[in-house]
Amino acid sequence: MFKDEMLPAPNQPLPIALVGEAILKKQADEVRDFDEKLSHLASQMVASMVEAKGVGIAAPQVHSPLALFIMASRPNERYPDAPLMDPVVVVNPQIVLRSLLLEKGEEGCLSVPEQRFTIWRHQTIVVRYQDLAGHWQQTELTGFIARIFQHEFDHLQGITLLERSQMPEQKLMARR
Repeated sequence: MFKDEMLPAPNQPLPIALVGEAILKKQADEVRDFDEKLSHLASQMVASMVEAKGVGIAAPQVHSPLALFIMASRPNERYPDAPLMDPVVVVNPQIVLRSLLLEKGEEGCLSVPEQRFTIWRHQTIVVRYQDLAGHWQQTELTGFIARIFQHEFDHLQGITLLERSQMPEQKLMARR
C-alpha cells in the first residue's frame, strides 16, 4: 500500500474471493507487523463476514495473503443453532493437538456460495495463535467453535471447503 493511499472505512465490507480465484489456493503469509493496518483489515473482515451471514472469515477470502482469520459464531440464517460468541481475531494460528474423535457436520463457505457439504472434523483441538497486539494465546476448542477454527485454518493452507470435501479421509469417513 502506498503512503498516500487512503484506507476505506473500517466497517466497510470487502469483496469476497470465490472458489477458483488464485488467492484461495495459496498458503497464507505469516503476519509480522501488528499495526493499525492489521486492525483495520480485521475490522473490514468482520464487516464482510457479518454482511455475508458467516460465522468466520479468513484473510485470503478478502484477497489478502495474510495468516489471519475471524471467528464469530452467532445464530443466523445459515447457522440457526450456532452458539453466540464475540468475534475473535486469530493471527498466525497453529493447531497444537487434535482429538482422535471426529464428528461430522454440515458446512458452508462464503467462497463457495449456495453449497453445503458434510465434513468430518476433529471434535476437540488445542490451538495457539496471536491476537492483534501480537500476544500469544492458547486455548482448547470443542464442537462448533473447533469446526470454525479448522475451516478457517484450512483457508490459510490454501484449502477451500470444496477441496476438503474431496480429500480421501472425508470419503473414507463417509463410507463408515
